[in-house]
Amino acid sequence: MRLVMKFGGTAVDSPDKVKHVARLIKTYKKDNEIVCIISAVSGMTDGLLAVADGVRRGDRSSIEDFLKKTYKIHAEIAQNAISDNSLREKALSEVKRIVEELHDILGGIVLLGEVTAKSLDYLMSFGERLSAPIVSYALQDAGLDAEHMTGKEAGILTDSNFGEARPLMDTTKLRVNHKIEPLLRRGAIPVITGFIGADQHGNTTTIGRGGSDYTATIVAASIEADEVWLWGDADGLITADPKIVENARVLKEVSFAEAMEMALFGAKYMHPRALEPVMDTGIPVRIRNAFNVKHPGTVVTQNPSKDSQKIVKSINAMRHTALIDVSGGGMVGIPGTAAKIFDTLAKNKVNIMMISQSPSESSISMVVRKSDLDRATTTLELNLLGKVIKQVNVSDDVAVIAVVGSGMRGIKGVAAKVFGAVARCGINVIMIAQGSSELNLAFVVKDSDCEQAVRALHDEFGLGSNGR
Repeated sequence: MRLVMKFGGTAVDSPDKVKHVARLIKTYKKDNEIVCIISAVSGMTDGLLAVADGVRRGDRSSIEDFLKKTYKIHAEIAQNAISDNSLREKALSEVKRIVEELHDILGGIVLLGEVTAKSLDYLMSFGERLSAPIVSYALQDAGLDAEHMTGKEAGILTDSNFGEARPLMDTTKLRVNHKIEPLLRRGAIPVITGFIGADQHGNTTTIGRGGSDYTATIVAASIEADEVWLWGDADGLITADPKIVENARVLKEVSFAEAMEMALFGAKYMHPRALEPVMDTGIPVRIRNAFNVKHPGTVVTQNPSKDSQKIVKSINAMRHTALIDVSGGGMVGIPGTAAKIFDTLAKNKVNIMMISQSPSESSISMVVRKSDLDRATTTLELNLLGKVIKQVNVSDDVAVIAVVGSGMRGIKGVAAKVFGAVARCGINVIMIAQGSSELNLAFVVKDSDCEQAVRALHDEFGLGSNGR
């Protein structure tokens, strides 16, 4: 088989884990062609974001501390994960070179006194650029032919929407295939940084937090891989957050559509857009635990088997959200009102996660991330209050609960069952949204009611390990 294997940050954040990853790849390399996608060491991306904030404040001391810590972490992993002296020296030399480049970049940004979206993408690329060479040399240390490269060098071409760049798939497929095929024919393992691409001007771009999954599926679609394996620290997609529901269990199989809904509604194990490149080609995606190799994980596929099709597959909760309700009699019967509201928010980079409108057309409710709330309300008040809308009401402590399952289509009484279970707990539902696909039913409750609602629904649909 031709496999694309992505390893998350928790799988490469210590020397022992890197050695374990190298042994794991060696085991599967015997019978398969393998391409590796590597994430940044866990905590590195958050550290880079924090240092960017330090740059904005002109805090030079935090930069020096971060650079020392970054070099120390990666040098220790390289030092102890690679036994061959020559390979170890090459890895350490590469780490030193990249940290020096990071030092220069940070110095330049401090002098400018600002962090643009373009410079932030360049900055954010350093996490993966540091981890990929270490894994590559560890594979060579294990006796395998490996070659590391950035996503940019591998041929991933994106638009110039820094921070959330989208791949230009037709060109990317040609370029990635041209770069990777000769290496696979040679029997080598390409080790590619996740998360990173480049626009048509050669500027480094990133494809969003958790983008290593996305890189894996982009590469898989480009080289016509048989499967994508996303290795992390979880056994697979689960019926609910195990921190909330004790008897939550791993799902054996889900459809692409279900997995995408689960990712959008808070399942942390996959980038929401990661399935787009493989949906057309039908390449299965397997989510597995790098530290529990015996567990088969969850398979995401075009057509799940009948025995895995239940009415409801999972109960997902999305926290740290806020509800904005805009209202006014002037909205009724006026074409383009919703368009003006959404366009105003979009121009100010506010992503709307969920929408509901009353049939009277006198109010529209929107769910946004809590971090976007101030910007959203300020934008609406400055641009539309007193013109298009008369009132803006905010609930800043809500949670979205999504009931996901393709088996809900055409089944009568699912909504009654959902809201009956919630009502029996004495929980008030603030807002409801369901698409015509009937793939998910989402509703908003107070954040303090979230966990109780998730547990009640999990029990109602018998999703637990001891469920029906």
